[in-house]
Amino acid sequence: KLTSLALQPVITPELVQGRAHLKCSYSRPSPEPPVQYRVLWSRLSSPGKREQVHLETTPQSFSYVEMDGANLRLGDTVFCTVTAFRRGTPEQQSPPEDSEGFYAGIKFLPESLEIAEDGKEHVLTVLSTVPIACPGQDDLCKMTLQLSTEDLGSQVPGPPDITLSACRVDLLPEPCSGSSCAAATVTVTAATDFAQDGNRGSRISAEPVAPRDVLWRGYTPRDVKVTVRDLPTGNCYSFTDPHIITFDGWRYDNYRVGTFLLCRSESRAFEVHVRQWDCGGHRSATACNCGVAAQ
Repeated sequence: KLTSLALQPVITPELVQGRAHLKCSYSRPSPEPPVQYRVLWSRLSSPGKREQVHLETTPQSFSYVEMDGANLRLGDTVFCTVTAFRRGTPEQQSPPEDSEGFYAGIKFLPESLEIAEDGKEHVLTVLSTVPIACPGQDDLCKMTLQLSTEDLGSQVPGPPDITLSACRVDLLPEPCSGSSCAAATVTVTAATDFAQDGNRGSRISAEPVAPRDVLWRGYTPRDVKVTVRDLPTGNCYSFTDPHIITFDGWRYDNYRVGTFLLCRSESRAFEVHVRQWDCGGHRSATACNCGVAAQ
């Protein structure tokens, strides 16, 4: 019997004659006599269950299968299982060896985000694990994805707690490296809303825009879940004639007439100006708020 040959099958994406293919490569045992390889391609049809897609016997140390949109579709997790046997004695087989599952489609990295309401930008990478083919296309070859955000049923209804730096991204084809054949980035920022609304969940969705390639039609990539951690907000006050209480609780009065800078952030474009006029008449020198401007 053939012992374990450490075939170590690996799936990589490749463009073959303008069509997206997956290639299963495995190690050829050098001191062994010539052997044949039985390669079984399968896809994950449900958790823990695989469905056979293609079976072939070959003397080569690789096997191809096309992403044709029928047997193999975008969104599938694909495996190749390789068994070796000597020519003429197919009953003497090596133990079958599985590749790792290869997800064919659009991936977001990271797959989920936890961010805070602190104004920081977080980079989200959008990549295609399969080559982008542009059959019969004369202009710039690309795949455009429309991005959208949605609130995931928080206790306080309202718009999503996140903003994106772009509503669309273009995936431009490039030579496949590892499992990335095209990539783009977008930044995600938590909306600073000054509301004590708890930690909220949102999701980012992507949808291919008018794809010419049949493979991409009807394909919806997986969503990205984004959790926004609520940060406590500060309060300051200017009221009546005017009494002022600062963010850190310091209290004082300002009876002067004029326009003043009430507060300003040192880390972002945010400041508040206040205008005060004489409201005490002849009886007392008192000023009251009469106008406010906020940026």
